[in-house]
Amino acid sequence: MSQLEVLSPAGDAERFKAAIDYGADAVYLGRKQFGMRSSPMNFDFQELIQAVKAAHSRGVKVYLTCNTLPRNNEIPAFEQFVKEAVDAEVDALIVADIGLLSLIKKFAPDMEIHISTQTGIVNYVTAQELYNMGAKRIVLARELTLDEIAEIRARTSPDLDIEAFVHGAMCVSFSGRCLLSQYLVNRDANRGECAQPCRWGYHLMEEKRPGEYFPVFEDEKGTYILNAKDLCMIDHIDKLADAGVTSLKIEGRAKSAYYVAVVTNAYNMAVEEYYKNPDSFSLPDWIHDEVYKVSHRKYSHGFFFGNPQESQFYENGGYIRNYDVVAVVEGCENGTVYCTQRNKFLAGDDVEILSPGKKPVNMRIEKMFDENGDEIETANHAMMKFSFKSDMVFPEGTFIRHEIK
Repeated sequence: MSQLEVLSPAGDAERFKAAIDYGADAVYLGRKQFGMRSSPMNFDFQELIQAVKAAHSRGVKVYLTCNTLPRNNEIPAFEQFVKEAVDAEVDALIVADIGLLSLIKKFAPDMEIHISTQTGIVNYVTAQELYNMGAKRIVLARELTLDEIAEIRARTSPDLDIEAFVHGAMCVSFSGRCLLSQYLVNRDANRGECAQPCRWGYHLMEEKRPGEYFPVFEDEKGTYILNAKDLCMIDHIDKLADAGVTSLKIEGRAKSAYYVAVVTNAYNMAVEEYYKNPDSFSLPDWIHDEVYKVSHRKYSHGFFFGNPQESQFYENGGYIRNYDVVAVVEGCENGTVYCTQRNKFLAGDDVEILSPGKKPVNMRIEKMFDENGDEIETANHAMMKFSFKSDMVFPEGTFIRHEIK
């Protein structure tokens, strides 16, 4: 039985660290060019070198995206992009364009190639042909069922890896191929600049009544007719494995470090639970609940179990957020936990403390102290240093959160 890979997003160095600290087997990230996420900070060449070195020192792989659909004027820059990927020793390039695939084979014949979900792979013929062209892995279109994935697995080379998105935002268009953003605000979704107009509320205006707006109702539920729910397959690791998925991909290069850490930790722990008893997988409640403690839209199973019946959310385009991060642990020494504040909270508040690979610890912080050791009632200044006493030891990067009431 091959080990399932938990593949996490990293929009910058902070998110990268969160991913590897919280159990990612591999991380995918982008440079300033050729990536489908232009809003995160991404990585320059030196940052890429440092990230790969840090990941490899901990047995974590790094996959670099070059999955946009580049125009003519961008092609001359691609050779240098590939050369720097080789020099940085990334483990694979993620590509959507067949021309770029051919250039990777030319400029870096030993580089592992992953075919992006942007390619829209939905059948075994395409999957096998891409393998014949040199791809080591395919990232399947998000519109496939588990049964369809199983057939692709059965009809392709066993040496071909199959990666599937299992958690995060869903696009209303086919595998992210959308023109709405470019049409409405001249931001090309296929070049990493999506403004997410599918999350907007829409109204009609009758031509002879300028300024009078009428809601667009798909039905009685509301006006957000394009707003897809988020994908969540945390409870179905066994079914993904049975279908032949080898890499579980978490969406979210534009999400926070806290989001990356919590979701990565949850899927890592879920995979561990699966391997304890693959024939009768049962997810502990606390792992299931973790994915509800990040900012998220309502969840669905996407297309995995057939054509989704409840995949859209019509009431609003926003997120559900039930927890706030209040602090991050910087270190522990002699029974004292040293932290940096992220959101205001008070002495006496009940908090949860999440460390990598651990079940969250519930605690009431009765007393807090500022960096001079003086007792304080509240941590109310952004990024202020403070401490509290505890018999427990928490590693650097541990998140302290509390429930929003």
